[in-house]
Amino acid sequence: MGFARTCSVALVGVEGVVVEVQADLEPGVAAFTLVGLPDKSLSESRDRVRAAVVNSGGEWPQKKLTVGLSPASVPKGGSGFDLAVACAVLGAAERIDPKVLADIVMIGELGLDGRVRPVRGVLPAVLAAADAGYEQVVVPECTAAEAALVPGVSVLGVRSLRQLIAVLTDEPVPEEEPDETGRPDPMLAGLCVPGTGVGTGLGEAFDDAHALDLADVVGQASARTAVEVAAAGAHHLFLQGPPGAGKTMLAERLPAVLPRLTREESLEVTAVHSVAGMLPPGRPLVDVAPYCAPHHSATMQSLVGGGKGIARPGAVSLAHRGVLFLDEAPEFSTQTLDSLRQPLEAGHVVIARSAGVVRLPAKFLMVLAANPCPCGRHTLLGDGCECPPSVIRRYQARLSGPLLDRVDLKVEVEAVTRSELAGYGARGESTRTVADRVRAARERAAARLAGTGWRTNSEVPGHALRTRWPAAPGALDAAEVDLERGFLTARGLDRVLRVAWTVADLAGHDRPSAQDVALALQLRTGISRGVPTVIGAST
Repeated sequence: MGFARTCSVALVGVEGVVVEVQADLEPGVAAFTLVGLPDKSLSESRDRVRAAVVNSGGEWPQKKLTVGLSPASVPKGGSGFDLAVACAVLGAAERIDPKVLADIVMIGELGLDGRVRPVRGVLPAVLAAADAGYEQVVVPECTAAEAALVPGVSVLGVRSLRQLIAVLTDEPVPEEEPDETGRPDPMLAGLCVPGTGVGTGLGEAFDDAHALDLADVVGQASARTAVEVAAAGAHHLFLQGPPGAGKTMLAERLPAVLPRLTREESLEVTAVHSVAGMLPPGRPLVDVAPYCAPHHSATMQSLVGGGKGIARPGAVSLAHRGVLFLDEAPEFSTQTLDSLRQPLEAGHVVIARSAGVVRLPAKFLMVLAANPCPCGRHTLLGDGCECPPSVIRRYQARLSGPLLDRVDLKVEVEAVTRSELAGYGARGESTRTVADRVRAARERAAARLAGTGWRTNSEVPGHALRTRWPAAPGALDAAEVDLERGFLTARGLDRVLRVAWTVADLAGHDRPSAQDVALALQLRTGISRGVPTVIGAST
């Protein structure tokens, strides 16, 4: 009887579980049995592994073969177990020393010719292996750079099964023939889901060749200030105005204003995009804020995550540490929009399915854009709106009160005038100039919040802001009056205070003044408070 074992990783959401792959050979009629709660794609590995071993020069054992995946209670799917299954079988057949395989984690799909093809989710899989104490990982060659992002793990990238056999048996490593130049690498097909990656904004925010500059936005002083405040404090933003006013232009330029991701944040974002198959080719690490703009026909599952079996990341997770832009927000279904209320507060999504409960990260900056009415001409002068008042109320009511209460900034985007469009006025500041101010404001907030676990003003609870970092005396008088009159809720007052701290950080103030709070109230309620819309204009 022959027995060997090695390890692989099963992904549950964006988290990995190390799975022991065991192979047992017994005398009897030749058969291949795979146990351990595999799905259809994993059950088909029996034929892939057999063909790959034979075409790699190995001999398939003509005995009763049983391959077990332990723990058997964890659902397992995908083709990433192929490499581990093949090596465990070869170890049980004594082609490879079983002792060499015991402490190695193997991830990769096998082609029928023995090539090792890439799979999605390599980074979270290697992170799980490192957390479990494993120090050696074998991955497909084209995902070795992604796996190498995990510290303390020795990564071996292989292009074929025969190469791996040679390395494990101390034999000369054969050279694989390179693919024809000028043709797309077929090995990269396993990394991306068809149709994904378009419009995600990864890598474009700081690419000078495709830079979207805030200076291109004509006019809109209030909206530009709101975008700057949203980026500095990670506050959610609602832009309302007629078609063609520049709402989408502002939202598309917001990711470039955000600071680059830290190392920890980059690993979180990369793990999510790796599982979703949305990593840009040649960029194993995502270090810029992602941008996700789903169409208004998106379902609840595509927005918050879900699907058959183990839940997959949705748009809110793909926008983790970045921007989620919902254009034409009232056109989304009410149920879909209200599903965002929990992740907006918690920063993550918990999805329960019969196959298990998955927790997906979802700490994003939400930007809503909407027209004032179905025809879009309700606020325009000289261009009559024919929508009845009841239709306008019904249209605006699609954005529920609890959802809008979680939005810190509400700005009316006005139609662009002829003089502004002709360029008679001063050109707005560039993205780089605004981004420098945002970075300085974030540094002030980080210094103040050091040791608390909070990073941005939007994360700080209202009680902590009122007790540990109080505003200037009398600064909150106007906000408290609005609370008594019912214009603000208790949550709304806390959010006004958070925005006021962000305004103070941008203006360089030690703590929010009455003018900072007034601007925060103006940006939240849309009611003019008699203060300049440009931060620091009168200080």
